[in-house]
Amino acid sequence: MDRLPVAAPATDGSPLAGRAVSTGAAADDDATSASPGLPHLAGPPPGPAGASPPPGTTRRPVLPRLTELRLSAFAAHRGARFPLGPLTLFAGPSGSGKTTALTAYEALARLGGGAALAEVFPDPGACVPERARPDVQRRRGFRIGCTADGPEGSVRLDVAVQAEPELRVVGERLTVDGLVLLETALRDPGRRSVQAAWYTAGSSPVTRAPLPDDRLGTPLLPLRVAGKTEGQRRVLAAAEQMVVALRSVFPCDPRPERMRAPVPSGSGRLLGGCDNLADVLWRTRAECGRRHAVLVAAVRAGCAGPVTDVRAEPLGDGTVRAVLDRGDGVRTALGRLGEGELRYLALSLVLLTGPGVLDVDPAGEVPAALQTLTVLADGLDRGLDPGQRGELLRLAARMCERGHIRLAGTVSDASWAAAADGITVVDLEP
Repeated sequence: MDRLPVAAPATDGSPLAGRAVSTGAAADDDATSASPGLPHLAGPPPGPAGASPPPGTTRRPVLPRLTELRLSAFAAHRGARFPLGPLTLFAGPSGSGKTTALTAYEALARLGGGAALAEVFPDPGACVPERARPDVQRRRGFRIGCTADGPEGSVRLDVAVQAEPELRVVGERLTVDGLVLLETALRDPGRRSVQAAWYTAGSSPVTRAPLPDDRLGTPLLPLRVAGKTEGQRRVLAAAEQMVVALRSVFPCDPRPERMRAPVPSGSGRLLGGCDNLADVLWRTRAECGRRHAVLVAAVRAGCAGPVTDVRAEPLGDGTVRAVLDRGDGVRTALGRLGEGELRYLALSLVLLTGPGVLDVDPAGEVPAALQTLTVLADGLDRGLDPGQRGELLRLAARMCERGHIRLAGTVSDASWAAAADGITVVDLEP
């Protein structure tokens, strides 16, 4: 079969049009074609990012946030575009690709934070579509991307990754309003670098330089772009918007079997499995009484029996255990609770905390007021009864409405949530 280009050249008339160099014959960019081989990047759609505000008014500042996830060729997904709202539920039966969507979201977040490909994709072959045929050089890969809305408009990031025979980035494109701001392409497979070109709009329309092929170029731009021209400043602003939107992602899958026993006192930063929930309760109860009161009310609505408080008790041996105060002198250790109750309690705590409490990597150079925390919850409704999942959904909608926390979760059936306001439901089929 013909070799596929590792990065398709831009065709929208931008200064970077035609700059990317392919390593083989051009091919149709339809991600549903039968010859995915080593995937190439799709061009950005034309048009403005959004409507202009009425005359005499100013646009209200918006926080950078992901509004679309694209899995052009990733595992079981082909040509998939998923809308993302403040609260998004991926629904479908087993094998429909719900978990895969969250995996891609987390991968983009880690790449946006500067992580190396090998850290993000320990088994890159599993990300390649099953029926993808290798090109004549026996290369196969996958392609993912996302859109981040914010003050700079709609910023698109598209990435092509070679998984076989060796893991490397072979194409990346950052665009805004149809203008290509950064584009990379693999010119020489023998070198461990890609050729990058970014928008300058100065005496030279673009700047070219090699970038490493083991990580994304977008988070590296602040180290390479001087910001002297208007074009360079636009590149930096778009890259920052994308990185901020991708950072502060917290994959969360509470494991009740790890939450029952006392835990050592530590940093008070909640782990993704919520193993150290008791230690975190010890901290949060003392730091924010108002949010703790909301947590107690949520636990009261979702756990059996009366609940007047949720607290952690030191045991004298350097460990703490979490208990429910029943208000009559009885304190129920978490070890006595059912799995659904424990998952419900842990997810409620996650929704009511922030980057300072959760074990995430926030963008430290960006003020907290301009950041959002995104919780990725695979199996959000696992083990929950109808009452618990309803209460958890209401709490999530309430917190997500404020704009500083977002939630993307998977459920087997979203019929119980489809009628609720402010929820984006993505129905998947196997």
